[in-house]
Amino acid sequence: MARACFPGFDLVKAMSGVSPARSIAYGLLKAIEKGKGHSDDLLRGKNVSVLSEADRHLATALVLGVLRWQIDLDRRVRPLLTHPNAKVDAEVLIALRLGAFQLLHMDRIPVHAAIDESVELAKRAGHRFASGMVNAVLRKIAVSRTQGEAEDWRRGFPEWMVARWTATYGEEAAGAICRHGQSEPKPTVRVDSPGTRQDLALAGIVSEQGWILNSAFRVTSGSIAANSAFRDGRVRFQDEGSQLVAELVPRGNTILDCCAAPGGKTLILAERNPDARIVACESSPQRLAQLRERLEVFGDRVDCRLADVTALEEVAQYDVVLADVPCSGTGTLGRNPEIRHRLQQSDLERQAERQGGILRAALRAAKPGGFVVYSTCSLEPEENEEVVAAALAENSNARLVLLRARIEQLRSEGVLSASGADNLLMATTREGSLRLLPGMFESDGFFVAMIEKNREF
Repeated sequence: MARACFPGFDLVKAMSGVSPARSIAYGLLKAIEKGKGHSDDLLRGKNVSVLSEADRHLATALVLGVLRWQIDLDRRVRPLLTHPNAKVDAEVLIALRLGAFQLLHMDRIPVHAAIDESVELAKRAGHRFASGMVNAVLRKIAVSRTQGEAEDWRRGFPEWMVARWTATYGEEAAGAICRHGQSEPKPTVRVDSPGTRQDLALAGIVSEQGWILNSAFRVTSGSIAANSAFRDGRVRFQDEGSQLVAELVPRGNTILDCCAAPGGKTLILAERNPDARIVACESSPQRLAQLRERLEVFGDRVDCRLADVTALEEVAQYDVVLADVPCSGTGTLGRNPEIRHRLQQSDLERQAERQGGILRAALRAAKPGGFVVYSTCSLEPEENEEVVAAALAENSNARLVLLRARIEQLRSEGVLSASGADNLLMATTREGSLRLLPGMFESDGFFVAMIEKNREF
């Protein structure tokens, strides 16, 4: 995968009197604010990789922390401005957010460092006139902050999101979703064998097993990328919920992955179905190239196609179809915090229309007696239950399958831990689908439904 850069790096890098971590974090936040990159890609870019390990950790904490708390930071900063309703240049606002986040959420950062370097960032970005204002505002925050003040996790999210989650899942679940979204995700890896797991454990890289899968483990050391198992592909980073989606897909001889990139789920499908022919579709040429590179180890067995699955002409060709559709991503806000600043309620209807088209195409592609697994990393009913219900209403030759039987089967095969299977059974919906809410497990949020194509076709 190509490493990401961000505009203005040379300018930021050249800032004297500012630590490398804060300089990089400032530049990344500017790029994200302007819509020129995503935090996940940028934080894995070459500009971050050249930093020392300590600076990489600090830069990452600053970028993700500011994005998670940005709504509340702006709420705290605005009343302290001379003209609270006046437009503030984005570069100045980012300097204020960086300083305020350090003062309010990072106990080990010296007050003078948080303030002075934020002032310097504003100066060096060409806003010398605003540096006094940045200094004054941050000093007020430093004086007024309350040590030991309980954090209100909901303040990091748009009010409409919290209101929706409260109405749909209840106040306690909504609070857990918000808390998870404001927390650093625990890195999880998929390990190919018990032997690899033992080697990593002996090296002190992994210890705690995942919450659900016997092949998933928590990372306890940042040195995993330097380990030979990682370089050889025997261990790879993948959220446990993402792994679970692929594990729930029934076995088959012919498999279609409708929206395959970046390929983590396709890898599991190929590993679990060693004799299957798999077609992996991706509509983006750039993402397709990355997908092909990642799956080349399987040779011709996995056919990576540049295709919009809704335009596929193949009908009733596949034993199993995975429709892991593009979505709002509200189940991944801890990992992708900027989504909350870009997503609007009106986007959900547009997403659902596209998702419905993909699911209808998946049902056409499945053989009689075959299965379609529909999944999202969204928490929103419009993208989940409502999409499935609409597709079934149009297809009298399809029915929703209760996932409880598949969960028990995976337990018996040793794919799921005993406790993981029990917890998943409690997470099934009344209709028989599966809903993982952030905070329920230490994973992103997912929705999974399984549909069977009737044999009488």
